[in-house]
Amino acid sequence: MGLLDFVKNRNKELEYMFDFDLIDGTSEKIHMKKLAIQICVDMIARTISQSDFRIKNGKEIIKDELYYRLNVRPNKNQTASTFWQQLVHKLIKENEVLVIKTDDDDLLIADAFTRAEYALYEDNFKDVVVKNFEFKRTFKMSEVLYLEYTNEKLTTLLDSLYTDYGELFGKIIEFQKRKGQIRGLVDVEAILEKNEKGQEKLQNYINKIYKAFSEKSVAIVPQQKGFKLEESKQSQQNHPVEEVNKVTDGFLYQVANALGIPIALLKGEMADVEKQTRNYMNFCIGPFIKKIKDEGDAKFIEKADFLKGKRMDIRKISYNNIFDVATSVDKLRSSGVMNGNELREELGLEREDDPMLEKYVMTKNYSESVEGGEK
Repeated sequence: MGLLDFVKNRNKELEYMFDFDLIDGTSEKIHMKKLAIQICVDMIARTISQSDFRIKNGKEIIKDELYYRLNVRPNKNQTASTFWQQLVHKLIKENEVLVIKTDDDDLLIADAFTRAEYALYEDNFKDVVVKNFEFKRTFKMSEVLYLEYTNEKLTTLLDSLYTDYGELFGKIIEFQKRKGQIRGLVDVEAILEKNEKGQEKLQNYINKIYKAFSEKSVAIVPQQKGFKLEESKQSQQNHPVEEVNKVTDGFLYQVANALGIPIALLKGEMADVEKQTRNYMNFCIGPFIKKIKDEGDAKFIEKADFLKGKRMDIRKISYNNIFDVATSVDKLRSSGVMNGNELREELGLEREDDPMLEKYVMTKNYSESVEGGEK
């Protein structure tokens, strides 16, 4: 068992890197799963954190205390980008996130809470904990921002998939650890003491030998009577480490599919990158933005004001170069489909108080023809 302990310790660093318990044959550790989820969730969180959150009353953007909280400083200890990244992380990983408002108008993300659900009344949230502070009061649904992602936690949905990938991953890592391994065989004649003390002396001697072999570039071992040491190196087979990366990437791509992230973006492929980015913004980021917008409309805006045109508006990060779409912008303006300020909004720019930008213009090529000559 001493030799087995030596081999295990020798590969301790590799075992830690992949976090797999190879002795038991099954894995209870989740580094591969956590890494895949972290990569995908970070990508979504970084994208959403670059959005601009604002309240609009018709065409007017209301820049007040709420605007400052949503885009600059939600609370005393966080910037807006950090706040939104944390919100997205908790929403995806834990399936839900609760944001409360303090008496100082700070927006805080709850670390833990208990939800009491009712059929005909507002749900209540109690035992709300933020960092190490527990609120003694009970929050009503109308007083908080509460977002849900799906019906089950993402990690729960991936558990069955992870079991299959984990078994395959563990077998590949186990094989890689055996490949090229040097194994020692020790023949001992029956001249040593046949008791516990003799066995201990022999084991200590063997440990010293292998320690010298593993730590020194040149190791000289004196031969002992009745003691013979042989080493055998396992044959190299064509099972490269790339197989480990393939399994890891396969699991990562399955997580990305579950979240709606195009695989090509994770791979860094440049072919059709604009199309892949558009799909990512529409089918992955879009639903998250819609959840935040719907909750903001319900909690930040009164019903009467909403019916009059007051809305929460979230401007996503633009992935188009303004110069690449210049021709299309010109066509939309010259055909009278959109005015200048509407185009500025679509490009992510602020509206300008210029009467000319509010006009719909049409060039001669788009004007109605007059029979019998030019107008």
